[in-house]
Amino acid sequence: MNYVLSKTVTELEPSGIRRFFDLAATMEDVISLGVGEPDFDTPWHIREEGIYSLEKGRTFYTSNSGLIELREEVCNYLKRRFGLDYVSDEVFITVGGSEAIDVACRVLLNPGDEVIIPEPCYVSYLPCVALAGGVPVRLALDAKDQFKLTKEKLLSALTDKTKLLVLPFPNNPTGAVMSEEELKEIAEIAIERDIFVLSDEIYAELTYEARHFSMAALPGMKERTIVINGFSKAFAMTGWRLGYAVAPVPILKQMVKVHQYVIMCAPTTSQYAAIEALKNGDGDVERMRDSYDERRRFLVQKLNEIGLPCFEPRGAFYVFPSIQKTGLTSEEFATKLLEKEKVAVVPGTAFGACGEGFLRISYAYSIENLKIALEKIKNFVDTTR
Repeated sequence: MNYVLSKTVTELEPSGIRRFFDLAATMEDVISLGVGEPDFDTPWHIREEGIYSLEKGRTFYTSNSGLIELREEVCNYLKRRFGLDYVSDEVFITVGGSEAIDVACRVLLNPGDEVIIPEPCYVSYLPCVALAGGVPVRLALDAKDQFKLTKEKLLSALTDKTKLLVLPFPNNPTGAVMSEEELKEIAEIAIERDIFVLSDEIYAELTYEARHFSMAALPGMKERTIVINGFSKAFAMTGWRLGYAVAPVPILKQMVKVHQYVIMCAPTTSQYAAIEALKNGDGDVERMRDSYDERRRFLVQKLNEIGLPCFEPRGAFYVFPSIQKTGLTSEEFATKLLEKEKVAVVPGTAFGACGEGFLRISYAYSIENLKIALEKIKNFVDTTR
């Protein structure tokens, strides 16, 4: 049947994360530290608002852009939490942040346009660029820089075909964040070279020691930045499938047009629940972030004690320890750890070739589960010495 299938689609590599966890799913009693999903239930007052919307019969389509009340609340939230100034016409409600990434690529890219994708990174960027006809330019970041994007790295990847820069911070899988000063250097290049930025800020609320700073807050960048965010990570609303994009109106209108034809609108029940999350969920976010922070510090300390060097992640809920001293590849380590100790982690190579020698371990799990898993990881590492 290959002759009837799209070459672009068939040439895409399947997700390295899903391929690995298909194996884990066939085994019993596996401790999984791989899935990037909060272990908290959606806070009750948010669930209650979703239930109430159903009881009131709010099962209709919303506008393509999303409920005006929700878009206005997104503006209030972005101003309150990150100092960003947007109006409702600059907000577009999507089916998760992933749809926003996909649609942004479709409306910005013409065939042959180059998109710089710093790696290691979330697995969806490259496929979305390729499906939109763009040319992904993979830019390997370095552990010595704590996997941050530097001015020198960016300049090395630019060509006269560069159209878009993906800015994946706070980062999945490394936990790296970028400060205001570091972003200023990137912004200067973007403005000088007339490059647009796709800033994926889905983990913006999950930063430790310093508040997240958005690229769109810098002078001259709001008009050339699409900010992607959502509700899954900060509010523990993964299954509600709700995200949003904020962008200049001319770009947003085209994004809504694509969304109009392929999606229609985001789930109505989820949108009503999200209004409640934004209005009254700050305390929930703080409590969950405090818990992640405790787990983060515990996990980093223990991994270093085990002999798996790990720089301190400042965002998201992942650590990215080096396993190079074991002499195993990332795939070998993860596979043998699963087989021998029944602990599931993700090989660093699932997030780009430069992830070789590293693992992604999620701490969106209880301290109790982390303690059990770490003892098993220690046992495994000891056998490799």
